[in-house]
Amino acid sequence: MEFIEPNLENILPYLEKLTPETKALWGSMSAQRMVEHLTDTLRIATGENPQKMEIPEDRIERMLGFLDSDKPMAQNIEVPFATTDMELRHEELELAVDEFVDAWLHFEELYEENPDHKEAHPYYGPLNYDQWQRLNSKHLTHHFTQFGLI
Repeated sequence: MEFIEPNLENILPYLEKLTPETKALWGSMSAQRMVEHLTDTLRIATGENPQKMEIPEDRIERMLGFLDSDKPMAQNIEVPFATTDMELRHEELELAVDEFVDAWLHFEELYEENPDHKEAHPYYGPLNYDQWQRLNSKHLTHHFTQFGLI
């Protein structure tokens, strides 16, 4: 499977297609909830939103194998850091997109200034920049497919 190249130039045209009325093809997220979830994930990558490990350490290698594969993320996955009852942070979708852009720029700046930096993902363990970008690529593709943007 081909995944989105994870940079703002490629991501923004997809986000610009979203409206508050855009419905998911599966799952229960609203368009705004999805954008805020993408921001939450970037904040995990920068250490601003730390999460506890959800898998045993002996499964991390297998999960990293999935990350490196061409397999897409499964539909309807539920994770404890993205529940359906989470309140929206913003009054409108446009503000959520602005927050995402700010978080993306912070993510890029952090790893540019600290190339050896790693942050733990609750299912993949400590990830470096390249691994986070691989995860971002799969994650963005997953949610943009979910909302019929690709």
